[in-house]
Amino acid sequence: MNDQGLYQIGEVAERVGLSLRTLRYYEEVGLVQPSGRSPGGFRLYDETDIARVIFVRQLKPLEFSLEQIGELLEIRDRLTSKTAGALEDLDLAERLQTFITAAEDRSRALMEQSQATNALAASLRRLRTKAKTRPATRG
Repeated sequence: MNDQGLYQIGEVAERVGLSLRTLRYYEEVGLVQPSGRSPGGFRLYDETDIARVIFVRQLKPLEFSLEQIGELLEIRDRLTSKTAGALEDLDLAERLQTFITAAEDRSRALMEQSQATNALAASLRRLRTKAKTRPATRG
């Protein structure tokens, strides 16, 4: 972090658990823009930029397309800005509901996958225990 509270791309990548390549790609497709650049041309991110990167990263398991993530970011930005009016807020809230429903559906699917995986792991542990307790035979 520099004196202005800005972080270089490598610091951000380490902090949020993404690769440099992924961060550059997010910039290339317009999902995240660094707040500025150093005199040497390094990307510089502030806390708001980092929060945005984290938000995008949290969307990955939900399997939204880049276009959907961009739309969701636009909704989020407009709802958190002071310029949106009441009618626009209602429209944005309706659009947001689509994402909420999709996130809830994906969450249920992930829980079902987790339960199935846990059941498989338990079955494998029982099999291992059975193998360990079986008397050794020589043939």
